[in-house]
Amino acid sequence: MKIPINQWSKDDRPREKLLQKGVAALSNAELIAILIGSGNREASAVGLSQIILNDAANNWHQLAKWSLNDLMQYKGIGEAKAISILAALEIGRRRNLSEALEQKTIRSSQEAFNLLAPNMTDKSIEEFWVIIMKKNTVSGIEQVHQGGLDSSLVDIRLLLKLLLEKEATAFIVAHNHPSGNLQASEADRNLTRKIKAAVAYLNIQLLDHLIIAGNSYYSFADHNAL
Repeated sequence: MKIPINQWSKDDRPREKLLQKGVAALSNAELIAILIGSGNREASAVGLSQIILNDAANNWHQLAKWSLNDLMQYKGIGEAKAISILAALEIGRRRNLSEALEQKTIRSSQEAFNLLAPNMTDKSIEEFWVIIMKKNTVSGIEQVHQGGLDSSLVDIRLLLKLLLEKEATAFIVAHNHPSGNLQASEADRNLTRKIKAAVAYLNIQLLDHLIIAGNSYYSFADHNAL
């Protein structure tokens, strides 16, 4: 039989627990429970949150890929509650991006990944991004393409136009593999070769090409594949 949260011990109620012990003391399910406020007839807010997290493999990145409709499939999660969850996940993504942007220089593929991850790790479709650098400092991050990725779909002319407009002296490109496969395909290698050849006479250096899959990445530079 479901026991309502207001009948729980005060130490076990998410809001009271936050007030007494701080937000860091809350479990993932308790954090979501605060967002949704209530559960359904079968489960408390915490119980329902545990079900949702379990279906997302207890992975915030997986949950961030879900749509409004995905969340509303759960009994007790209406539009308003689903919006609250998605908004909270977006706040987290933007915080991570803000922290990453404080890194003005890139000295390794890991630092490049850290900068790109907030925009790329939770996407269900392939996207192509570029880190623009000027005099060894990051001057911007731009999305160049969205959708299926190969050398015929990514318009290299638009990439060159962007680099010239931003007065870039170097750049790093990246795309994601929603499938989770980190292997570089022949299309990926072909695209890298075309980009490198295109900037060869512009005095703009291609520093790396990253393939991002979840929380992992493949670096062309680290594998001497540029």
